[in-house]
Amino acid sequence: MTDEAFWLLIERAAEQAGDRDEQAEWLAEELTRLPVEQIVGFQVQLSAHRLRADTWQMWAAARVIMDGYCGDDSFWYFQLWLLSLGRHTFDRVVTEPDLLAEMESVRALAAKPIQTWSPSDWPDWESLDYAAATAHQDATGRELGLERTLLDAGIELPVNPDPADVDWAPGDPAEVAARLPRLTLLFNARVR
Repeated sequence: MTDEAFWLLIERAAEQAGDRDEQAEWLAEELTRLPVEQIVGFQVQLSAHRLRADTWQMWAAARVIMDGYCGDDSFWYFQLWLLSLGRHTFDRVVTEPDLLAEMESVRALAAKPIQTWSPSDWPDWESLDYAAATAHQDATGRELGLERTLLDAGIELPVNPDPADVDWAPGDPAEVAARLPRLTLLFNARVR
């Protein structure tokens, strides 16, 4: 699957009515219309793009947005949510996570206490992680078929966040504020 085809599917899914689960269901349905090789290619592309957001600085940004908490699973799903912002925005924020402070959806989160966030407010898209596997199973009738296909092709995709950039202390408020000044300022002003 080409990069252009991948982003077209992601952006069209994010435009669909309904919550993120319904958007991922739409995406899985669209993927079932493609050749199996394209479904596999979508999963490979998804992993490659998610890895671009797998940095300590992005993890710190997620922690700022989520009021200090962001474990492995939360960060993984946050990375997938970043894709819903679209290709242009994704490319910008993976290069400079502090630019998240400019995003209207992020500013909306900062404008209300985290305790009042609805499930659809949370910056995550967990169900996106399962769209290709669901499509592959629907297209082939093989349970866990995508996983087996990837293994047979010698493709091992990560299953947990594992930032490869320089490790620093994303739990240190002073260092976070120095690296993410706009995002820190925005969320420090959050109504509690």
